[in-house]
Amino acid sequence: MTLAILIAISLMWLPVALLFLGYGEAKGTGAICAFVGICVVLGAFINVIQGDAFTAGLLFAHGLLYCTVAFALLAGLESMHSVGNVSLTVAIVSFIYMMMYYHVKGSNYFTLACAGYTVLTLEVWLNAYGKLSGKILAWSLIIWVPIGLYIPAFLLLAGKPLPF
Repeated sequence: MTLAILIAISLMWLPVALLFLGYGEAKGTGAICAFVGICVVLGAFINVIQGDAFTAGLLFAHGLLYCTVAFALLAGLESMHSVGNVSLTVAIVSFIYMMMYYHVKGSNYFTLACAGYTVLTLEVWLNAYGKLSGKILAWSLIIWVPIGLYIPAFLLLAGKPLPF
């Protein structure tokens, strides 16, 4: 389930990045954010039911952030501070997962992925407070789609090992 969710998340990250680069519009981008956020939260519930509460925690945090981004875009919020505050919390959760993947699970690749998620969510927080350019955030999202989403999802779906 988690691998399919990673692919679904890319359907949000790229449109949000393109929106920050001046392509697209807020309501359409907000819609895909809502759909992806709901899918991620539902996927987290499925992971819990299947006995994988570890992965579910990370999915819940990110899925709820995506729902918050969706609301902000669909409602046309003028201040993104609330999104930034949620994103800061998700950055903390992602950092904890990074440490757990390294020290507990022993997965170097998912340690790297969670490090990237931590940086991205810190960038969202900084952007929401006007401390980081939307273009920098956009390019970070674009770069991280293959590294943090496609590589682990498609390699593991194909039955191949992660690069490291």
